[in-house]
Amino acid sequence: MTEQQDLPNKLEIQRLYESYAPVFNEVLANIEAKLKSSIKIASIPTFKTRIKSFTSYYKKILRQKPKEAAESKSLVTLTDMIGIRVICAFLEDLDIVEQQLVTYFNVKEIERKGAQQSFREFGYESVHVLIAIPEDCKPKKELDPPLPDEVVCEIQIRTILQDAWAEVEHELIYKSEFNPFDKPLRRKLASINASLTLADTIFQEIRDYQNRLQSELGTRRNTFYNKADDFTNKEFGLPQENRDLKASAAIYSPQNDLPYSKKSIDELVLSALHEHNLANFDKAIEIYTQIINSKPTPPPVVLGVIYKHRGMAYFAQSMYDKALEDFRASVADDPKGFRALYYEGIVCSVQDKNQEAIECFNKSLEIDAFQSHVYYRRALAYFNLGEYKKSLSDISSAENLGLNDEEVKALKTKVLKKFDMGM
Repeated sequence: MTEQQDLPNKLEIQRLYESYAPVFNEVLANIEAKLKSSIKIASIPTFKTRIKSFTSYYKKILRQKPKEAAESKSLVTLTDMIGIRVICAFLEDLDIVEQQLVTYFNVKEIERKGAQQSFREFGYESVHVLIAIPEDCKPKKELDPPLPDEVVCEIQIRTILQDAWAEVEHELIYKSEFNPFDKPLRRKLASINASLTLADTIFQEIRDYQNRLQSELGTRRNTFYNKADDFTNKEFGLPQENRDLKASAAIYSPQNDLPYSKKSIDELVLSALHEHNLANFDKAIEIYTQIINSKPTPPPVVLGVIYKHRGMAYFAQSMYDKALEDFRASVADDPKGFRALYYEGIVCSVQDKNQEAIECFNKSLEIDAFQSHVYYRRALAYFNLGEYKKSLSDISSAENLGLNDEEVKALKTKVLKKFDMGM
């Protein structure tokens, strides 16, 4: 007869494990606070925290460390007793969060769950990062027995969709100890997982497109404003800026970088903006015109935007009448387009049509009353018409909204001089 194997004492293990619960909760709260102050991504992540339940802990040590559980009088450690989940909106955020964890914490191990799965499998995907407990996150008072050095915190990084699938999979399969053998059912589960993975990929592609588009739009808009400012600076005796349009343009390869069809409206818009920012105005106008002639749907929304862009390209070439035509066409297609009205007013100002400019600025402010630059431009038009009280009032409005650059100061000085002269 063989000697009976020593068995773990469940009650003793439970008493010891649960005695650490307050410590685990304190450590968990401290690490969560440290994560929230350390992780910086564009889309604010969600944090979920948990201490492993004794039931789950006990089952796992029986599977992984039965001998140690039977012999040890101290806490048997697992890597996932303390866990924090960082849930991000986009796939690109996962790498950023991982890099920041490596920067701010002592990382012991990184595991990529589900990375090797085929599309026929339905296991969840997640990045698991094990970190040592930072010194400033450990309990303030001495413990008896002390917190074992082997205790780590597991940080899981997932997208919203990865987390949703992991939660459902945990309920359907892991928690219920269910392993589907029926092939149609397995295919359905794999299909759902594949659909969520595809959705994550598509969301990221849209995000990438939006980031490139915003970069190009920002460069193009600044170029337009800079030219308008040059007219004002010349009048006020302020220095002209020497700008390299090509150097400031966003880095973008229309042929290789965009995941959409070359014939799509999205691709054409981005290509046109890129040419525009490189000061290739004729090429940009050609592409804008191609989009307009293609009669995109829904026409009012798309055409209003494209006419506005083409008008800015005409303005850059000092083709003011054509620019006005396009800005007015933009407003006709999109009556709520306050920026097109603002741009129309700028062109009128450059052409010394100050009363027409004021009417455009009025309409723009009726749609959005919080445009500091529009108040400044209207103040300038009022000044040119000799209406100095109205000009000073608009300068005050622009300043109240946070605009206080050299152009505003120069105009205010000119207006106040007019008051000193008795108007």
